[in-house]
Amino acid sequence: MTGDLKEFLSTLKQKLNIIEVASGYISLERRGGSWWACCPFHHEKTPSFSINESDQYYHCFGCGESGDVIKFVQSMENIEFIDAVKMLSERANLPMPQTGFDNRQTVELKRKKDAVLEILSATAHFYLDNLNSGNADKHVEYILKRKIPASMVRTFGLGASLNFNDLPKFLLSKGFSTQDMLDSGVVGEVNGRLIDSQGGRLIFPIINAMNEVIAFGGRMLEKTSFGKYKNTRDTIVFNKSKSLYNVNLLKKLKKTQTISSVIMVEGYMDTISLYSAGFKNVVASMGTSLTQDQARLLKRYSDNVLISYDGDAAGQKANDRGMDIFKNNGLNVKVVPLGDGLDPDDVIKKLGAEEYQKRLDNAMPLIDYKLKSAARAFDLERPDDRRKYVSEAIKIIKTADSAAEQEDLLKQLRDATGLTYESLRRDLDSVPKDNTPALKIAERKDVSTVWERASRFVLAAYLFNSKISKTQDISGVKFANDVHELIAKYIKTQLELEERVRPAELLELFDEGTEEYAEVTKIFDYSDGDRLKGEVAERYFNDSIRKLRLHDLDEKINRLQLEVAAETDLQKRKTLAETITRLTLQKTRIKHGDNI
Repeated sequence: MTGDLKEFLSTLKQKLNIIEVASGYISLERRGGSWWACCPFHHEKTPSFSINESDQYYHCFGCGESGDVIKFVQSMENIEFIDAVKMLSERANLPMPQTGFDNRQTVELKRKKDAVLEILSATAHFYLDNLNSGNADKHVEYILKRKIPASMVRTFGLGASLNFNDLPKFLLSKGFSTQDMLDSGVVGEVNGRLIDSQGGRLIFPIINAMNEVIAFGGRMLEKTSFGKYKNTRDTIVFNKSKSLYNVNLLKKLKKTQTISSVIMVEGYMDTISLYSAGFKNVVASMGTSLTQDQARLLKRYSDNVLISYDGDAAGQKANDRGMDIFKNNGLNVKVVPLGDGLDPDDVIKKLGAEEYQKRLDNAMPLIDYKLKSAARAFDLERPDDRRKYVSEAIKIIKTADSAAEQEDLLKQLRDATGLTYESLRRDLDSVPKDNTPALKIAERKDVSTVWERASRFVLAAYLFNSKISKTQDISGVKFANDVHELIAKYIKTQLELEERVRPAELLELFDEGTEEYAEVTKIFDYSDGDRLKGEVAERYFNDSIRKLRLHDLDEKINRLQLEVAAETDLQKRKTLAETITRLTLQKTRIKHGDNI
């Protein structure tokens, strides 16, 4: 990183307040000198995500995520570092430097991404012009047939691909390279000839939360052996499993009002139909199985999601695949009953917005939906099927969040099967509770040595300016590993310069995802000031320094003993033995509390 870029990033972070930025994504509550929230990066019910406003960094005491304002936006928006910097520089009204983003690979990646986004934007305008050209009769006919209002055509930027040849010619005439066109996904290659990947289809631009066109969905207008809908393949800017259709307008909606819940549908037409009917809190998964990335994306806008998929068997299976993923990421999931053979667009067109609202009002909690879904697979009039259903239902009820909910569901099961409540309760009590959700954030198991834990505590006391750190001088202390030594060097340098130690700067010393970065986050676990206060903390601090010094002496003595065993010169052996004696006496004094 060049000096100019480092200075720019420092200025950028000084102009921003991480609290103001983060509050646009999560709900924060002030407690003491920090701000707290439920972590946006893993599922939890009790807030363990803390933001230190004075030092401008965040840390989750649950999953270990740490960083500054740039890292926070990068993680929340699921974007590259340079894109987060660009986004924040625009917010701060601070022009970005033209150079400085280091190596050739980074420069080429930025160039490629910018070129792809420019191609996608030009393609969207090309398709839009086609639709309004007077040559898109079939496309217009389909729009009228599906009763899409003209205002919605404009709002969603619908367009038309007239054939397979015009788009490549248009993009080439604009000066785009063939490789960039292919990398954007809008152009394909068949037998050496460039073609429009969405040739002949009605076009639905897919726009991200930053209002950039990142891909297209296309709908065939004639019967074909191919699928009716086709999405742009994954590219440098588009991954279907990490994207949601209409998230751009959902973000715009959030700026004007609180979003109590988000309606999740499958496709483009359902989204447009609901939006047109006044249900603007709608997004689509675009036919993909629901994913953890989509859950995290949704959670930025609301904790409540109403899954409103088609009422056919395929739609129900899609519900089953995604519900646990969403729940395990902290979303309150309900399922909207539509009726067999109906999709949201059908309900709006045939029965009206009021009827769809009734269905939203009657949305079923996740566990109730699971029981109803399980019941469909069995004929409860047949004893064998009834017993199988009871066995399946008991497992589902066991996952209920409270005893009261379990009791209510058991009564419903009793009424449905005719079995006694007591027998069902015994069956329930005999089932072990599964505490491992389908997608669970990996727990951070601490398999550290006593020396590593002592080292972290001592460094944390200095790093977070605890009063207990004033009682000792860490000069000469040998820390547990190279990462700790580097942190200690940073602290000593700052103190010698009589400058304030800034914890967030440490996060810039190491690359995210490395063992070194993970070690820094473990030290940040002590950033909650209460862990570094009081007599107990002071005793542990002094004891930790004592342990580190003893550990260093033990290692020195062990090395010297190996040298003695290998040394044949008697005088050298005597000198080594004297050194061992001196270090052993030093150990004794430290153990007795002297020379700590």
